[in-house]
Amino acid sequence: MKKRLVIAIDGPAGAGKSTISKEIAKKLDIEYIDTGAMYRALTLKVLEKGVNIDDIDKILDILESSSIYFKNNHIYLDGINVDKEIRENRISKYVSDIAKIKEVRSEMVKLQRQLSKESNVIVDGRDIGTVVLPHANFKFFITASPEVRADRRYKELLLKGEKVTYEQVLKEIKTRDKIDSTREVAPLKKAKDAYEIDTTNMTIQEVVNKIINIIEGR
Repeated sequence: MKKRLVIAIDGPAGAGKSTISKEIAKKLDIEYIDTGAMYRALTLKVLEKGVNIDDIDKILDILESSSIYFKNNHIYLDGINVDKEIRENRISKYVSDIAKIKEVRSEMVKLQRQLSKESNVIVDGRDIGTVVLPHANFKFFITASPEVRADRRYKELLLKGEKVTYEQVLKEIKTRDKIDSTREVAPLKKAKDAYEIDTTNMTIQEVVNKIINIIEGR
């Protein structure tokens, strides 16, 4: 019997993790779990309920009473597809503040590990190779310069009709990087046994091909 395939993809905001992971999932016919989307879904619900992002007890109550799951590469919050809503800039602005809460991460990691047990998977986030799935078959750390990541995010938001400036997005990217890499629990960092890929001067397809070649031993 073949060993179950578990791929961990980590990296900072805007590096292209989600897009790359989705493409790999399609090509290898495996399940994709976007852990960042899970934190975004929780952030969406917290904001919609008007809860202060510093009120840990209320945020934990919301998490405990929420249903977050994936189906056919779509994320559902309490049974509703929230693919579009969780990508709004208001979510990006606060998701790192929610994700750095120790108790929130602890509960999310349990859920992520459970989801990852069900099939061959590719999982992306900030702490997959280091904390969530330290025994993954393959680990990759996807990165790019803050300026390139901000430019990608800026263009993405413009296409969605959001009114933002490049300078605003770059500032938010740098702020998220600082929060993610300095938080007390499960900070963003490259696993010792992860392949690092700088996507600054690469296309999505080039990155996808490189990762698949490594996985297939080419």
